[in-house]
Amino acid sequence: MTRPVTLFTGQWADLPFETMCDKAASFGYDGLELACWGDHFDVDRAARSDKYCQGRWEVLGDYGLSCYAVSAHLVGQAVCDPIDGRHKSILPDDVWGDGEAEGVRKRAAKKMITTGKAARRFMDLKPKDKTKWGRRPAVVNGFTGSSVWHSIYAFPPTDQKFWEAGFKDFARRWTPILNQFDKLNVNFALEVHPTEIAFDIATAQRALKAVNHHKRFGFNYDPSHLGYQGVDYVKFIRTFGDRIYHCHVKDAWWGHGDGTVGVFGGHTDFTDPRRFWDFRSPGRGDIDFEQIIVALNDVGYAGPLSVEWEDGRMDREHGATEACAFTRSLDFPRSELAFDAQFDN
Repeated sequence: MTRPVTLFTGQWADLPFETMCDKAASFGYDGLELACWGDHFDVDRAARSDKYCQGRWEVLGDYGLSCYAVSAHLVGQAVCDPIDGRHKSILPDDVWGDGEAEGVRKRAAKKMITTGKAARRFMDLKPKDKTKWGRRPAVVNGFTGSSVWHSIYAFPPTDQKFWEAGFKDFARRWTPILNQFDKLNVNFALEVHPTEIAFDIATAQRALKAVNHHKRFGFNYDPSHLGYQGVDYVKFIRTFGDRIYHCHVKDAWWGHGDGTVGVFGGHTDFTDPRRFWDFRSPGRGDIDFEQIIVALNDVGYAGPLSVEWEDGRMDREHGATEACAFTRSLDFPRSELAFDAQFDN
């Protein structure tokens, strides 16, 4: 059986939850990866209320949809970041508070623990599937933020001691969250991404080491953030196979600008034709998804393929429909039989 195809609702948070369900079903999806913003998944209500969680499942079920993960990118970003005015626009009021940086970080960490509780309650109340997927472990996808991302380019001169302090800060702030997730039987899946503590293979390895390879710390695999950096996104799968707790299907292209903007973006907006790279609808960029599916099969990844749709050049409903069909066409199950086994007979 191939993997379920889901749609991440983060880019659709302007739509009411039931409208989102209706649209996703019409686009052909099996389920949703619910964003913890907009009205799609209220972590405070879900953490304390069976009725709220059951209501979410009822609406999903009305449209023939399931769910395998919730995503808390916005709040997670504030756990380690140097806080500035940009964060106010993405954070709930109770996390932002008075905007004092350390207070924001502490409230964000507390909210992440609440998110873990919400995900556990929600998944415990999941109706029985008619497929072999059954009740999958609770997964919270998200960002971590980073106290050292701003030092990505080593000037003023930056030494390893400075960067190591950033990884220690990450471990100090996230280990208590991960410990609570462990008590709840919830995995945290970091979307490896520029601006996070881990943005390539080397930093992902370093982040794992920083939290002593905590079993609740893994990755929401997304090749779009690796390819344009020049990172081997297939090698990432083979390096962290047992740590891939969720998977995004998201595309990007690179090398398509006019030579005036580099990989750092040139302070241009997405879709500016001068840009070296941009996000594209799955199948329309430079990511080789055939290699990705083979690698995911090789490492035994059996979770959903979740489309994170971002393409400023295309109508999103057209794109999401096209992306669903594309993802179904590229997925295939791993063989349970060696191709030449019949010769043994």
